[in-house]
Amino acid sequence: MSPEQEFDSYPRINIAIDGFSSCGKSTLAKSLAKTLHYRYLDTGAMYRAVGYFAIQHGLLDEEGLPNRSLLIQSLPSMQVGFSIDPATGASQVSLSGEVVEGNIRNLQVATLASKVSQIREVRDYVQVLQKQMAKEKGVVMDGRDIGTVVMPQAELKIFMTADPSVRAQRRQIELQLQGKELPIELVLEQQMARDFEDENRTEDPLRKAQDAVVLDNTFLSMEEQLTMALNWVKALPSNS
Repeated sequence: MSPEQEFDSYPRINIAIDGFSSCGKSTLAKSLAKTLHYRYLDTGAMYRAVGYFAIQHGLLDEEGLPNRSLLIQSLPSMQVGFSIDPATGASQVSLSGEVVEGNIRNLQVATLASKVSQIREVRDYVQVLQKQMAKEKGVVMDGRDIGTVVMPQAELKIFMTADPSVRAQRRQIELQLQGKELPIELVLEQQMARDFEDENRTEDPLRKAQDAVVLDNTFLSMEEQLTMALNWVKALPSNS
């Protein structure tokens, strides 16, 4: 029996991955979903889609920040979802039925996503969608409130972390690939500020679920962390 066939014989479960920024959560989530033939849902992309919606419909104030009341009023007309790219099989976020992946991967939308995610009504709207998707099972989600809020009943919960200096180096490389050169000291400073905000925000702060397993990938390759996660899947009572 091949490894793929072995996993296909297991009951379908949900996997929640939480953790700090630049820990490779989405990389692991995508690899797990591909290996297990599960659906990967980029929860951060959903908040980006909300931010992009705000731009499209003029829901920003004079400072370019989300107009809270107007955005909340618009939530019933917002249709955020996912579709599968037929060419690559990758999950892609859509807005009102239109794929917007190419429109949400920029700094303005990223900044707005961070802002709109702090609005309770927006979080409620997005989390309802995420929980509906999780009902299908066979879902891998990554974020900062997945194991604690969105999928507290997930069969496997992983909390990812890594040494701050290593995470800063990874982030610096990501920025360089985007054509942005920042000194490592500034990258580390921004990262520490992001960590503080994630752990101390009012709405659904970053927390390790009590039954989550910790994956510190400071010294792990992508292949090694995937193997570790797959071993946790195999060790679940339903698969033993």
